[in-house]
Amino acid sequence: MSELKTKFWVDALVRRADTGLASAYVIRRGDEDAGAVLVKVVLARDLAQLYVPARDGEGERIWTVFRPVPAGEADIDAYCRRRIEDDPDIWLVEIEDRGGRHFLTEPVESAAR
Repeated sequence: MSELKTKFWVDALVRRADTGLASAYVIRRGDEDAGAVLVKVVLARDLAQLYVPARDGEGERIWTVFRPVPAGEADIDAYCRRRIEDDPDIWLVEIEDRGGRHFLTEPVESAAR
Protein backbone atom coordinates (compact mmCIF):
# COMPACT_ATOMS: atom_id res chain seq x y z
CA MET A 1 0.00 0.00 0.00
CA SER A 2 1.47 3.35 -0.94
CA GLU A 3 1.62 6.15 1.57
CA LEU A 4 -0.09 9.50 1.26
CA LYS A 5 1.84 12.43 -0.10
CA THR A 6 3.30 14.40 2.79
CA LYS A 7 1.47 17.64 2.03
CA PHE A 8 -1.89 15.86 2.04
CA TRP A 9 -1.03 14.05 5.31
CA VAL A 10 0.11 17.28 7.01
CA ASP A 11 -3.02 19.13 5.86
CA ALA A 12 -5.15 16.33 7.36
CA LEU A 13 -3.22 16.43 10.67
CA VAL A 14 -3.70 20.21 10.93
CA ARG A 15 -7.43 19.88 10.19
CA ARG A 16 -7.79 17.06 12.75
CA ALA A 17 -6.09 19.16 15.44
CA ASP A 18 -8.29 22.14 14.56
CA THR A 19 -11.46 20.04 14.87
CA GLY A 20 -10.17 18.88 18.27
CA LEU A 21 -10.00 22.54 19.34
CA ALA A 22 -6.21 22.58 19.40
CA SER A 23 -4.05 25.00 17.43
CA ALA A 24 -1.87 23.51 14.71
CA TYR A 25 0.69 25.29 12.55
CA VAL A 26 2.98 24.26 9.75
CA ILE A 27 6.23 25.82 10.94
CA ARG A 28 8.31 24.51 8.06
CA ARG A 29 7.34 22.99 4.73
CA GLY A 30 9.50 20.27 3.29
CA ASP A 31 9.19 18.05 0.27
CA GLU A 32 5.49 17.89 -0.65
CA ASP A 33 5.63 14.30 -1.85
CA ALA A 34 7.87 12.40 0.56
CA GLY A 35 9.35 14.66 3.23
CA ALA A 36 9.55 13.36 6.79
CA VAL A 37 7.42 15.15 9.41
CA LEU A 38 8.38 16.14 12.94
CA VAL A 39 5.41 16.88 15.22
CA LYS A 40 6.03 19.18 18.18
CA VAL A 41 3.29 19.36 20.80
CA VAL A 42 3.48 22.43 23.04
CA LEU A 43 2.05 21.54 26.45
CA ALA A 44 2.72 24.73 28.39
CA ARG A 45 5.09 27.66 28.34
CA ASP A 46 8.54 26.28 27.45
CA LEU A 47 7.39 22.65 27.78
CA ALA A 48 6.92 20.45 24.73
CA GLN A 49 7.05 16.90 23.42
CA LEU A 50 8.43 15.88 20.03
CA TYR A 51 7.22 12.95 17.94
CA VAL A 52 9.48 11.62 15.19
CA PRO A 53 8.64 9.06 12.49
CA ALA A 54 10.13 5.57 12.47
CA ARG A 55 9.35 2.16 10.96
CA ASP A 56 8.33 -0.96 12.84
CA GLY A 57 9.49 -4.50 12.03
CA GLU A 58 6.93 -4.82 9.23
CA GLY A 59 7.93 -1.52 7.64
CA GLU A 60 4.83 0.34 8.82
CA ARG A 61 5.17 3.92 10.02
CA ILE A 62 5.07 4.45 13.76
CA TRP A 63 5.91 7.49 15.87
CA THR A 64 8.48 7.58 18.63
CA VAL A 65 8.71 10.08 21.44
CA PHE A 66 11.94 12.09 21.14
CA ARG A 67 12.48 11.93 24.89
CA PRO A 68 10.49 9.86 27.39
CA VAL A 69 9.41 13.02 29.26
CA PRO A 70 8.46 16.46 27.93
CA ALA A 71 11.46 18.73 27.42
CA GLY A 72 12.18 22.42 27.25
CA GLU A 73 10.94 23.91 24.01
CA ALA A 74 14.37 25.42 23.26
CA ASP A 75 15.99 21.95 23.38
CA ILE A 76 13.39 20.54 21.02
CA ASP A 77 13.75 23.49 18.66
CA ALA A 78 17.54 23.01 18.59
CA TYR A 79 17.09 19.32 17.74
CA CYS A 80 14.64 20.22 14.95
CA ARG A 81 17.09 22.76 13.49
CA ARG A 82 19.83 20.11 13.39
CA ARG A 83 17.52 17.62 11.69
CA ILE A 84 16.48 20.22 9.10
CA GLU A 85 20.13 21.09 8.39
CA ASP A 86 20.75 17.38 7.69
CA ASP A 87 17.54 16.90 5.69
CA PRO A 88 16.02 19.98 4.02
CA ASP A 89 12.95 17.93 2.98
CA ILE A 90 11.66 17.74 6.59
CA TRP A 91 8.35 19.30 7.63
CA LEU A 92 7.78 20.69 11.11
CA VAL A 93 4.24 20.82 12.52
CA GLU A 94 3.53 22.46 15.88
CA ILE A 95 0.41 21.64 17.84
CA GLU A 96 -0.55 23.68 20.89
CA ASP A 97 -2.61 21.55 23.22
CA ARG A 98 -2.35 21.70 27.01
CA GLY A 99 -3.75 18.18 27.17
CA GLY A 100 -0.78 16.92 25.16
CA ARG A 101 -2.83 15.46 22.32
CA HIS A 102 -0.77 14.81 19.20
CA PHE A 103 -3.60 13.71 16.86
CA LEU A 104 -1.38 11.10 15.19
CA THR A 105 -3.26 8.08 13.90
CA GLU A 106 -0.30 5.71 13.68
CA PRO A 107 0.99 3.98 16.84
CA VAL A 108 3.23 5.99 19.14
CA GLU A 109 6.02 4.24 21.03
CA SER A 110 8.24 5.67 23.71
CA ALA A 111 11.95 5.56 22.93
CA ALA A 112 14.48 5.99 25.71
CA ARG A 113 17.13 8.44 24.51
